[in-house]
Order: sequence, then C-alpha cells, then structure tokens
Amino acid sequence: MVVGPLLRSLWSTTTRTSLSSSSHYSHIKPLSYARAAFSTVTATAPAATPGVDIDPGRLRNVAVIAHVDHGKTTLMDRLLRQCGADIPHERALDSIDLERERGITIASKVTSISWKDKELNMVDTPGHADFGGEVERVVGMVEGAVLVVDAGEGPLAQTKFVLAKALKYGLHPILLLNKVDKPAVTEERCDEVESLVFDLFANLGATEEQLDFPVLYASAKEGWASSTYTKSPPDVKDMSQLLDAIVGHVPPPSASLDAPFQMLVSMMEKDPYLGRVLTGRVTCGVVRVGDKVHGLKKTDDGTVKIEEGKIVKLMKKKGMRADPVDSAGAGDIVSMAGLSSPTIGHTVANAEVMTALPTVVLDPPTISMTFGVNDSPLAGSDGIHLTGGKIGDRLLAESETNLAINVLPSTSESYEVQGRGELQLGILIENMRREGFELSVSPPKVMYKVERGVKLEPIEEVTIEVDDAHVGLVMEALSHRRGEVTDMGPVPGNMGRTRMCLTCPSRGLVGYRSVFSSDTRGSGFMHRAFLTYEKYRGPLGNVRKGVLVSMGRGLITAHALTNLEARGILFVAPGMETYDGMIIGEHSRDTDLDVNPVRAKELNNIRAPSKDENVKLTPPRLMSLEEAIGYVASDELIEVTPKAIRLRKRYLEVNKRKTMSKRPKD
Repeated sequence: MVVGPLLRSLWSTTTRTSLSSSSHYSHIKPLSYARAAFSTVTATAPAATPGVDIDPGRLRNVAVIAHVDHGKTTLMDRLLRQCGADIPHERALDSIDLERERGITIASKVTSISWKDKELNMVDTPGHADFGGEVERVVGMVEGAVLVVDAGEGPLAQTKFVLAKALKYGLHPILLLNKVDKPAVTEERCDEVESLVFDLFANLGATEEQLDFPVLYASAKEGWASSTYTKSPPDVKDMSQLLDAIVGHVPPPSASLDAPFQMLVSMMEKDPYLGRVLTGRVTCGVVRVGDKVHGLKKTDDGTVKIEEGKIVKLMKKKGMRADPVDSAGAGDIVSMAGLSSPTIGHTVANAEVMTALPTVVLDPPTISMTFGVNDSPLAGSDGIHLTGGKIGDRLLAESETNLAINVLPSTSESYEVQGRGELQLGILIENMRREGFELSVSPPKVMYKVERGVKLEPIEEVTIEVDDAHVGLVMEALSHRRGEVTDMGPVPGNMGRTRMCLTCPSRGLVGYRSVFSSDTRGSGFMHRAFLTYEKYRGPLGNVRKGVLVSMGRGLITAHALTNLEARGILFVAPGMETYDGMIIGEHSRDTDLDVNPVRAKELNNIRAPSKDENVKLTPPRLMSLEEAIGYVASDELIEVTPKAIRLRKRYLEVNKRKTMSKRPKD
C-alpha cells in the first residue's frame, strides 16, 4: 500500500490534535449530566451498595490486546498501581502457576480500576494464537481496545490475529507503542511502525472511525505513557495520558437500564464455597442480589431453559480483589453465584425473558490428540487418577470452561481432544499431570476438510527472525515441511538479521520449534498464527530420524549406554526404569533399532581397571512435554505421569510392531 505512510501521517496529525481538543469527545455526556442521570436512577431504584454507580455513562470497557511478549500484563500492572491497587508481585494478573513459570498469559482476566470519575473495566488477553478462543469470547464484552505493539519489533503474526478479532467486533482501538526506551528505538522507527500498523488496519477492513486511532508512546517497564514521542517524559512519569485517552476515545456502553435483565456468560470458574461463578457483561437491565433468574441456551429447536434459581452473590473485580456488590447495571462486567448449570455462551436473564442472547462464533480447531489410559508396564506407579472415566470427566470439565477445546469420545477408554495448537493442548496435559493423572497421549493430527472433492488443510502464517548465518538451515528445514516464503528482508535497526514471512501447513510445524531453537543456537525467534484452509500441499519430506527402542525391562545401566552412545542421541540416564517398547534415544539413521539398555557387565574372576562408576557418558537429551508432543511419530505415544514423561511405541511387542508396519498407512 503505497499511500499508507502518507495517509497514516495525515491521520496521526488529526488524531493528536483531536486528543487535545475537547470537542472531539462531544458525544460523551458532561459530568453534570452524568451526575443528574445517576441521581434520577438512584431516586427511583432500590438502594444499592454505597459507592456503587449503575449509570452506564461512567463505564469504559477496554481489552488490552497484543502479540506475545509485547508487554500487555506489565502494562496492566502499571495501570493497577497508578489507580491505587495493591500489587503483590510483578505480572500480578498472571495468577495461574503455569503463567508465572512460562511468562505467558494463558487465560483472559477481568479487573476494574477507577480513574477520576470513571470506572474502567479492563480485560487482559493472551497474545498466543493457540489461546485465541480466550480473545474471541471476551472481545464482545468491551467497546474499546488498547493495541500494544513493540516499537522495536513492529506488528507481527499474532498482532494481526488479535487485531482482526477486535476490528470484527467494531471496537475502538488505541495504538500504544511500547518499549520506546530501548536504545535501538528512534522516532523514525516509531513512525515506520505507525505506518505498518495503519496498513494492517486498512488491510483488515477497518472503518474510517477505527482508522482514526490515537497513538501513544510508552515504557510499561518504567511505568509511563506519553502522547508524544520521548525516551523519558520531562514531567510526571505515569500512565495518566493513557488513562485519559481511554476515557476520551472509548465510548461508554450503549445499554438500557429499563429493559429486563440479560447477561451473556463469557467466563466461568468454580469456587469451593459459592459453586459455579459466572462472569459476563450485563447486556440490559439491572440485577440485584436475591433476584430470581434462569439460565437459557440456544439450540437448533429454539431457546431452552436450563435452570431456575436466584442470585446468591454479586461480585465486581476491583484491582486484585473481588468486592461484593448489591446491584449491577447494564454495560457493567460482573460475576454472580447462584446457578449451577449455565456455562460459557449461555444467557442468564430475568424470569420473564425467554430469549437467549447470540453466542460468540469461535474459529474451528485445527489439530486433535487422543487422550487414553496409560497401559504401559509402569502404569499406576506415580498417579492417583488412572481410569478412563476419571480422564473423561476431567476433559469434559475443561471443555466447559474453554470453548476452544472440543472433547469427543473415541473408544471406551480414550477421548479425542481437538484444539488450536500444540501449546494449548500441552498446557492441558501439564495441568492434568500436576493434578495426579496418568495418561497416554497420541501425536497431534491435523484436522483436514473436504470441499467439493478437494482435500484442504490448515495453513499458518509464520514470521521468523534469525541471524544471517542461519538463514540457509532454516530455509532447508522449512522446505521439507512444505513452507513457502512470501516475504524476506533485513530487520530494520538490526544489522546481520533477516526476517522471513512464510506460509506453512500446520502439520509441517508440529515439532519444529525445538529444531528451530537448535538450528539457530537459541538466537532466533519464530511466531505463527492460523491463516486459512488451503489445498493439501502433499507429503512432508524427511523431518525426523529413527529411534532406539528398548527390548528389556529393568534399570538402565551405564555399561549398556556406553555401547549405545555411538548409535545416536540418548534420552535416558543410568538408573532410570525402562520396559519393552520404550524409546530411549534417537537413532543416527532413518530406521528404528531395537537395543538392550539394561545389560549389565558380566562377573568373572579377572581383574579389570575400569568400573561402571568410571564411565563418562554424554548428558542425555531430556525432553519437555512440548518437545515430546512435537517429536513422536504416528506409531508412537507419550506416557505422561506426575513424575515422568516417557516416549514409547504404540505396540510394545516387537512382532506386533513388525506386523502393523506392513499395513497401509492413512
């Protein structure tokens, strides 16, 4: 788009001028009118909790969206602290253990902050495409979005993904260029990123109103935002300019307090005392503690009533705590307890309402894995939940709170789990093993489509940035995986770095992340996001070698591994347990090799200077769960227990494997 930068500069000038002009926000009620409206409502409505205002004009509902690692959660920390919330630690909204360990946001979080006379409901969303379902089901709750873009990296694959969702729902975006304090970031680079973002908005079909977005510059790490480019604000270093931009640019929710109460459930959690806690945005009306309500569900045959009950407790998230309230009005985001059946996508409404609200349409899953009972010889030694029934109940409970996951019974002891990507399903498996589950997991399978007799497969958009020395290795590896380069060039501001944009089948990217890290010596980064379904691109090249398969059961000995080291890369260490059919390493050739890792040194009466304890072995390659998911082939399984992750053949007996290998593959 040639005219993009010119238009961007014109829009940017208009927007900056409009930010300093009060007439631009003439559609927002003056404070005196808001107070008058509130006094009218409170005069006729029953008394609410002191300090709780149900006037929609006071509210601003905003989602914070961005690519992975561009600073969303850190920004939320600074906004909470600015408005007086008590932050127990950095990235406070990442409350799940795995989020803190991995440094990524997995689930969307809602909180509210007070700024001047306004109430800001803020939604922190994940940036990874695998958790796109979390973004899709919460953007319907808000009217505006703060798009955070790293000023050094610019918009990337998942920036496009999350922005497309926001624009589709008609949200009013605010562009925040983060990390401008980096030495490599200049004003020229920021202008270039602005132009790229503007072009991205235009390509995604943004309206003229959406294209008129304010641009702010910030360092979430240092805790400041500015409406003009600077490396360090000369005045007060805080987030007040961003908060003012949110209040001024994002419209209040258009909702009726007089209509009967309706709310679409967008989040659900379970409380040991309150039971099921439902969170959503009040579409219309007013809800109070003690009101009689019912849950409604849309089906092909019409609206079905799920359950009747009454509101036991209403809560509103304030900073890091949930405060009980007596009432909530249209446009507000609240949590309620009292109903045990409704879940995400269902409607909670007054008893007189029999119309369910439209549910959020989610993107379809692209990969599936089969979760089954662990039937290895070592089964039952670690876990406490071992049966197919327990595994099925846990998976169905997960599908209730995570709409992006589908669970289908496969056989009596196994379940097919469909999701967006390896990371999403890997997080689910990791949570289950920490809860004491033992299970066997199949390798990921891509979900194909057939339209008019043509086989279609999911294609992903991949952005890769590597040192120039590693470009050849990466290109060769992706060519075997049916990747096609769409754009390639130097990285602005980084000498000796190359950025590549590619399209690649999802099946080709399974397991590539660990290969990529190895090929680039950890210096490259790769981001991917689902693009579309396209015609099947043909079989993949040779992307993995054969494996070393154990043909003995017992404790692995150093003596046996000494002789096996030359055969390939080992995945095990002396003292670990093994069994027939367990994978203990990668073969140096393309074929599988059966070996005996439990062979001990024979005893005789001849003195020898060497002993097992003197043997020096190369440290084994111990695989993480994500690496294992990407590594296993179609005839292999992952054995997951609370204490171990093992790779194994689907059929443990050698003769059975030979028989099955002669059968035609799918």
